[in-house]
Amino acid sequence: MKKVCAFFFMLVFILLAGCSDRITMNEGAVQNTEDLEKNPTGAQKVHDSENQPVDSITSEEEPTTPDESITEQASNIINLIDPYTNEIITSFSTEALGYYTDSALFEQQIEELAKNLARGTDGSEGYDQRMILDKVRENGELLQGNPMMILKESELKEKILAVSPDGGDVELPLYITETGYDRAIYDTLNNVVIATYTTYFDSSVAGRTHNINQSSDAISNVIVGKDDYFSFNATVGPRTKETGYQEALEIINGDFVMGIGGGICQTSSTLFNAVDQLGVLYVERHHHSKEIGYVPKGRDATVSYGTLDFRFQNTTGFPFMIISTTAENSITVEIRTSEEYAKQIH
Repeated sequence: MKKVCAFFFMLVFILLAGCSDRITMNEGAVQNTEDLEKNPTGAQKVHDSENQPVDSITSEEEPTTPDESITEQASNIINLIDPYTNEIITSFSTEALGYYTDSALFEQQIEELAKNLARGTDGSEGYDQRMILDKVRENGELLQGNPMMILKESELKEKILAVSPDGGDVELPLYITETGYDRAIYDTLNNVVIATYTTYFDSSVAGRTHNINQSSDAISNVIVGKDDYFSFNATVGPRTKETGYQEALEIINGDFVMGIGGGICQTSSTLFNAVDQLGVLYVERHHHSKEIGYVPKGRDATVSYGTLDFRFQNTTGFPFMIISTTAENSITVEIRTSEEYAKQIH
């Protein structure tokens, strides 16, 4: 009788030990679910729990099955991929962004995500890049620029919405536009003057004169291909002491104040009056808040790096070159092209 009792108590102890093991594994599965909620992209934790060594499971126990909620969350992960590098730019859970609970909020967050990827934020640069045009060096060699890149925000939103129920990979809809001319004939685009405009300034004002000269050099010898976009700010760059610009009077909110780069608006305005003779398409152009004297009223194009730009698209049907030169008290902008293209002008 004592042996039977001893055997009975031993059997109860073994069964309790088995229950304790099962409780421990279930608690571990709950902990993985909580971790996944805190880190929706952490699908690796589910993978680890599914691939335990077989010998860690006793013969009396069935292999544990991952929680269905974990599997569902992991399958709703969306990876945004750069199509040129094949790198994952960012990943997110559709459930974490409210796909199943608030569709309007979800779409709003997707729109914001697309906007930030395209245009950038305070802490990161966006994919959208304005075209940097080719330029001929002083020695006659061609310095190639960079193409324009655009991330289509509306298209990215639609692609994300399409895969949101199940998750998956989405390639960013990036569109690249190369310059619109044959680089083999770049040295012929300097042959014929097809438009010109000159403005005058007081050369005794040293800072202003310096800024006009420097910005004139920056836009000179730039080639604008067919359908290319010209950006004054992208071409000239930042106006700072570090980039060589000096203090001079500039107009801000209707008042003359001292500022770095004062005077370059005369360069942009002279350029406007030259290209305006060709009938280009203006993408961005602004007037001064105060009337200026070097061009007729309404014929100006004010600029400010980071805010106001002068941009146009070459819709003439042929490429041309900008030639900008300064004399003692004047700046002249010429638009030139090859003899072949000049014949197309009526």
